[in-house]
Amino acid sequence: METSVTDWLPRQGGQPKMLVVDDQAVNIRLIYDLFKDDCDLFMARDGAKALEQARAIIPDLILLDVMLPDINGYEICEILKRDPATEHVPIIFITANVTEEDEATGFNMGAVDFIRKPINPVITRARVRTHLLLKKQAQALERVALTDALTGLANRRAFEQEYEQAWRQCARENWSIGMVLIDIDFFKRYNDRYGHQGGDDCLRLVAKAMAQVLQRPGDVLARYGGEEFACVLSNTDLQGACHIGELFRQAVESLGLPHLDSTVAKYVTLSVGIASIVPSSDTDEEGRQLLISAADKRLYQAKERGRNQVCS
Repeated sequence: METSVTDWLPRQGGQPKMLVVDDQAVNIRLIYDLFKDDCDLFMARDGAKALEQARAIIPDLILLDVMLPDINGYEICEILKRDPATEHVPIIFITANVTEEDEATGFNMGAVDFIRKPINPVITRARVRTHLLLKKQAQALERVALTDALTGLANRRAFEQEYEQAWRQCARENWSIGMVLIDIDFFKRYNDRYGHQGGDDCLRLVAKAMAQVLQRPGDVLARYGGEEFACVLSNTDLQGACHIGELFRQAVESLGLPHLDSTVAKYVTLSVGIASIVPSSDTDEEGRQLLISAADKRLYQAKERGRNQVCS
C-alpha cells in the first residue's frame, strides 16, 4: 500500500527548509530519507499545494517535479518567480525526460539545476548541498548589505523591503499595520558636547534598548537615518502601536544617559510619532508613503509639544 505523505511531518529547528514537490510517494520517500537529518522537509503532491506551501513557509530550496497532475512544474516556477516573496527561492527541477531545450526553458525561468529520474542519491545529495550552501552564502551577504553597521539594526534599505512585505500581508489578511517614527531629542547638541564617538555610543545603546522591547519576529526596527529610527508593526492597531512607542520611550529614558545640553531632561530622551491603517491594497505604494507621512507629522507634533513624549 502506498505510504501517505501526511505521515511525514516537517521537523522544526534551525535547519534549511526544503519543499519537495512530486506526485509519486516513492520519490518523496527517497528524498525524505536522504535529507531528513539535514533539513526541515515539507511535502506537496500537486501544484496547488506546492504554491500554498511555498508562500506559507518561504523555503530555502524547492525540488520540483516537472510533471504534476494539475499544474506543471514550469508554470509553478513562473508563478513563484513573479511573486516578490518567493522570487529568490532556488528551484531544482526533477524530471524523467529532459532535453537541452527543456533545460534552457527551465534556466530561463529561473531554475538553478535539474535532477534526472530515476533519482540518483549521490548526485541528488551533492546538488542539493551545493545550492543550499550557495543560498546560505547569499543570505549572509544580504544580511551584511541590509544591516546598519553602527547599531546592528536593519538599515533604511532593509526597512523599505520589510515594510513592503508587511504591507502586502496586512492587506491580504485585512490587518492593521502600525508605523512608529522615533527621534533622539537634541541629538546634535549631544554630539557637540560628547563628540562623535560619544554620539555613536549613544546610538548603539538607544538601538539596543529599543530592540529589547520587541517580542514578535515580524516586527522590524530600523535605523532610518542619523538619529531617527523607524519601526513597522504588522497586525497592530493604533492603540498597540502607541503601547510599543511608549515602551521605546521608557526603555531609553531608563538608561539614564547623561545629556546636559537637553532642555527636556538631563538624560537622553525620545520623541515618538505613531500612525496606523488597514491597507486597502497590497500594491498601494502611495498608501505606504502616506502612513509614513502621517507618523512623521505626529513626530513633529511630539517635538512641538515639548519632546520626550508619544503622539498619535
